Amino acid sequence: MDHDRRMRDQLVALLRGGGAHMGFTEAVADFPEAMINARPPNVAYTFWHLIEHLRLTQADILEYVTSPAYRERAWPRDYWPAADARATVREWDESVAAFQRDLDAIVAIVSDPRTDLFGTVPSSREHTVLREALLVADHNAYHIGELGVLRQVADAWGGRDG
Repeated sequence: MDHDRRMRDQLVALLRGGGAHMGFTEAVADFPEAMINARPPNVAYTFWHLIEHLRLTQADILEYVTSPAYRERAWPRDYWPAADARATVREWDESVAAFQRDLDAIVAIVSDPRTDLFGTVPSSREHTVLREALLVADHNAYHIGELGVLRQVADAWGGRDG
């Protein structure tokens, strides 16, 4: 196997999780519906807020990597839902599905041998596709780990209806 393919495979594994950190699918599996709008102790946001933050941030990076017309968003307003926002179960499921779709899109970009990982993104001469993929992996790992710990603290590892 050549070095390029090996690097892409390693990057995909990092993006998907499951090596040194829990993957997204495991972190949200069987999440108790009654807890999606709960705020864990000493935390200013709900479980859904955290999922939405992951989704919004990853979607922003995906657009940054793919769009020459990318426009920077306002931090933190455009990366977190409003503090009082609440989600339905359907909205939770939509957030989870959208996160996964965007992750799949990033994985497809990284996996494609035509993608120059060391090439810059369309709207920047400074940042490379590799940098952005690593940023997604790093940000996701941080907050997915946070989600796992918060589920433990809030006793939210029960079944979906629990």
